[in-house]
Amino acid sequence: MGSTGENATGSTESIGRTIAEELGVREGQVKAAVDLLDGGATVPFIARYRKEATGALDDAQLRTLEERLRYLRELEERRAAILESIEAQGKLDHALKAQILAADSKARLEDIYLPYKPKRRTKAQIAREAGLEPLADRLLADPTLEPRATAAEFVNETVADAAAALDGARSILAERFGEDADLIGDLRERMWSRGRVSSRVREGKGDSKEGPGAKFADYFDFAEPFEKLPSHRILAMFRGEKEEVLDLTLEPEEPQDGPSTFERAIAARFEIADRGRPADAWLLETVRWAWRTRVLVHLGIDLRTRLRTAAEDEAVRVFAANLRDLLLAAPAGARATMGLDPGFRTGVKVAVTDPTGKVVATETIYPHVPQRRWDESLTTLAKLCAAHKVDLVAIGNGTASRETDKLAAELIKAHPELKLTKVVVSEAGASVYSASAYASQELPELDVSLRGAVSIARRLQDPLAELVKIDPKSIGVGQYQHDLAETKLSRSLDAVVEDCVNGVGVDLNTASAPLLRRVSGITATLADNIVQHRDDNGPFRTRKALKDVARLGPKAFEQCAGFLRITDGDDPLDASAVHPEAYPVVRRIASAAGGDIKALIGDSGKLRELRPRDFADETFGVPTVTDILGELEKPGRDPRPAFKTATYKEGVEEIKDLTPGMLLEGVVTNVAAFGAFVDIGVHQDGLVHVSAMSKTFVKDPRDVVKPGDVVRVKVLDVDIPRKRIGLTLRLDDEAGAPRGEREPREPREQRGGGGKGGTGGAGKGGAKRAAPPRQNRGQNRGDSGGGGGGALADALRRAGLVSGDGGPGRGRR
Repeated sequence: MGSTGENATGSTESIGRTIAEELGVREGQVKAAVDLLDGGATVPFIARYRKEATGALDDAQLRTLEERLRYLRELEERRAAILESIEAQGKLDHALKAQILAADSKARLEDIYLPYKPKRRTKAQIAREAGLEPLADRLLADPTLEPRATAAEFVNETVADAAAALDGARSILAERFGEDADLIGDLRERMWSRGRVSSRVREGKGDSKEGPGAKFADYFDFAEPFEKLPSHRILAMFRGEKEEVLDLTLEPEEPQDGPSTFERAIAARFEIADRGRPADAWLLETVRWAWRTRVLVHLGIDLRTRLRTAAEDEAVRVFAANLRDLLLAAPAGARATMGLDPGFRTGVKVAVTDPTGKVVATETIYPHVPQRRWDESLTTLAKLCAAHKVDLVAIGNGTASRETDKLAAELIKAHPELKLTKVVVSEAGASVYSASAYASQELPELDVSLRGAVSIARRLQDPLAELVKIDPKSIGVGQYQHDLAETKLSRSLDAVVEDCVNGVGVDLNTASAPLLRRVSGITATLADNIVQHRDDNGPFRTRKALKDVARLGPKAFEQCAGFLRITDGDDPLDASAVHPEAYPVVRRIASAAGGDIKALIGDSGKLRELRPRDFADETFGVPTVTDILGELEKPGRDPRPAFKTATYKEGVEEIKDLTPGMLLEGVVTNVAAFGAFVDIGVHQDGLVHVSAMSKTFVKDPRDVVKPGDVVRVKVLDVDIPRKRIGLTLRLDDEAGAPRGEREPREPREQRGGGGKGGTGGAGKGGAKRAAPPRQNRGQNRGDSGGGGGGALADALRRAGLVSGDGGPGRGRR
């Protein structure tokens, strides 16, 4: 037994070797990255500014490395605990220790530990205490023995008769069969590759299309192999089971005559066979009993966990990918914007923000029922637009969105001199922001209801800067998020936000505290201190001035400085992504180019003549110098796409206006495993099934489209009663042709999150629509904490694929 220090060193080396093999990189690269992570460096910092150390591992590789490092370290901790437990029992020999040390997964480790795991008193333990283990051993070793006669020898005060003795021996053997690590591992993989999940509706739950189980109708009589089940179906079936609508059965293989292949595998493992010997029949019955009452139950639990884990991993991946696309959507930029938060009875909340996002005016108008003060509302909006030189009108996509969009259209038509552009935007999470402590601090003078309009305006100007103020789970681009493991989801989404914020960069003098908190190396306390320092001393003139911020030490400065921008500051390099530690390199470059730094910045001709290797040294290698030259060519460049809008077809405002074969322009609102939802300017999104995305096989819909993409689609079919719209990206497809597999109905509340509190549906539409598109139309009133349906759920509900309260365009406020 080696020392703890030796084991720890070996474990560290083993982890590094394993990750290196998985990533296909050198162990030295992994070790450098792990050392940096352990030292407090963030993934964005390592990916951008420590390329020499890691051999230029990118952020995706580093995120994978970080996740695997966490898993493997947890595995090592569990391995150490198991070794300690078995050693304390006095049962740890060299062979067992070697087996434990060789286990490469948590499942394998638990299989090995199972026989030694402290457990409640079992029938097998009681039988051993009664002295029946020798009986089990003798019958297994010598099937020529007659079971009943042999068992009679073991009758005593605690064993009533031969039958009781055989029952005890059977329990001992069943436990032994079920705790054979190699056997269980083999049977688990065999069941995974051959088995399937079947679901059936519970009695009385599927009698009505409008009943409580209607949303699970496609699973009332359903079966599919484990390996082929997509994540959304797994989660839907588990949800149906949880709501007591469905009964799920994990079937190990197709029914067959005689013993199953699993029973035969157990028998073969322990050399049990029917050769006509006296004990053969008893032993085979013991195998059958062990399989049905113990092993199958154990594997069923394992495979349920495996299914859920795989489904969660995929759902988290989809959520994270959609969130990334939403955060990196094109910003409208520094343009005066009017935000309209639609509503009926309580009116439309209006907020005007200047090009920097500062609120300059607010109002509440009542153009819709029951007040119907349409003309008065138009006059008010026109005055606000003229007074504040409004360029964009951002319309929230919740309740009364469609009607408010018409109001904006009439405003534009009546006042062409204002040169307004109207855009429908997602209001997902706006109510969450409005009621937050930060909103109260940021907009203390505004009523909660008006803060939502401010958020709607700002998220058009800069979606990233505004959406970071909201819990990512409330933004509404997820899939079954309320069924996902909270820690796993939060960790993944936080990583996405961190990568996006640092990838774009942050203006140090305008960034909010929530945005600063997402910058590498900046904690919530430091973010507040930076804002306070800015308020007390005015705008930062240099990055160096960050060192004057309370509690912002050298380590935090190293991590954050490169991601913070200062425009029009004392040093032109402070507006770029060049890290202050590399400023001496820039000065050498400028000197070689024969001019000062200001003249060099943006001079593509000169910069492209320079060779990175000429300026590399022991600290800053060719990769970093290459990055520096690229940054000098386009300093502070924004990696996000240019802002553009989609143009909707005139006269197409409701589903009844659609006809098969119609060609339309729209915006992708969400992407799921089975296809993409597209806003085409009517009350509900249309679905482009994965089979209608390309002429070639599409494994992942995100390979074709992303949320925010403006696309051309053809209407394949329209089912008005069921509110379904079938679309295709293949414009030469014939209308009415099969659309491929129909996506099963899915519970509305499992699709996405967030939304406007209290709203239950939405209309929307209009002539133009910008990326980012609508992601959520309202909160599901059945979920707490601001969680809601999301565009996916809303579109499914409106398309007739799921049930939900409130019809199209309806809601409560």
